[in-house]
Parts: sequence; structure tokens; C-alpha cells
Amino acid sequence: MSINLIFKIAAVGIIVTVISQVLKHSGREEHAFLTSLAGLVIVLFWIIPYINDLFETMKDLFSL
Repeated sequence: MSINLIFKIAAVGIIVTVISQVLKHSGREEHAFLTSLAGLVIVLFWIIPYINDLFETMKDLFSL
């Protein structure tokens, strides 16, 4: 895992937090929730390959 991925995740978190707070204060809670959900989905798509590598390593380690 590279440090760039960690910085990208942190940047998405900061951006999503700011956008969500602006939307909540303007009375659009539904849009704030959808923004948070979109940020979560983006980050999950970035880390899925690393999770897959982890499971493959565990499978090889225990020879399953």
C-alpha cells in the first residue's frame, strides 16, 4: 500500500465532510447523506484490491 492512497482517502474524507456540513446547514440532509455514501463507495472501490490481496495472502499462508 502506498502513502498516496492514504492521502487520497484523507482528501476524500475532508472534502466529503465539508460538503456534508454545508448541505446540512442549508437544510438538505438527504443530499448530505448521499454525499457521504458516495464518498464511502469511492474509498471502498480504492481499497477492494488490497482486501483481495489480504485474503489471498491469508489463503496461501494457511494453505487452504
